[in-house]
Amino acid sequence: MAKELTHRASELKVLGWSQQDLARYIDLWDYRQRWGAINLEREDRQFLRKAELALPVITTSKPSVKKPIKEKSYYCRLVFFLNQMKEAEESLEMPSSSKGLWPILLEEELRLLDYYEPVLGLPDTLKSKLLIPFREQVISALLVDFKDSVLSFDFDFNTALDTFNLTEKKKWQPLRDGIEKDEKLYPVIDADHLAECRTYIRNELLPKIRDLFPSLAETSKPNPPDEWIPESKS
Repeated sequence: MAKELTHRASELKVLGWSQQDLARYIDLWDYRQRWGAINLEREDRQFLRKAELALPVITTSKPSVKKPIKEKSYYCRLVFFLNQMKEAEESLEMPSSSKGLWPILLEEELRLLDYYEPVLGLPDTLKSKLLIPFREQVISALLVDFKDSVLSFDFDFNTALDTFNLTEKKKWQPLRDGIEKDEKLYPVIDADHLAECRTYIRNELLPKIRDLFPSLAETSKPNPPDEWIPESKS
């Protein structure tokens, strides 16, 4: 308990204490501050104790404020890559309404993070490294299943991140950390198969995210409805 610097008669008054009891409390509190409690009568010490028990405890600790998930480093990193891809697509000669498979994958991952809101502390971020090969597997599977509906472009996954880390003094890891095969391959799905690819990605990601992050081990949230989107995007 933090040391009191003055009496708290005003708080006792709010609690309904009488003016007579308040005056007695102030006198006894002041006497104890000056001379200590040892010279007080037993009845007076009990009275002070009664007052202290009635008052709320003073704490020195600051209330913990939960950081919004959109401000967590892991979340911001995914948004960074997603924005880089969207910007790059504006300069690619892509068919109308087509879209890169990587942005779809990141959009779905961010959607699940928005829905389940994992803590994204150290235990979660350590486990998240397993998503690196998992994302590669999902993209590879789509390239096989939709090979006739995919166009391939080049995208530098690392240069923009290197510049960002240098200017912002971050230590964000590459999205495809350690991946060297087809390191610039940027597959784009045509409009006719976009929804089907998104559904496949969503179905693969959902159990992976729920099972991967330790902070979601005891979550009671059901699976998000297909139509669910974060409020900020509704």
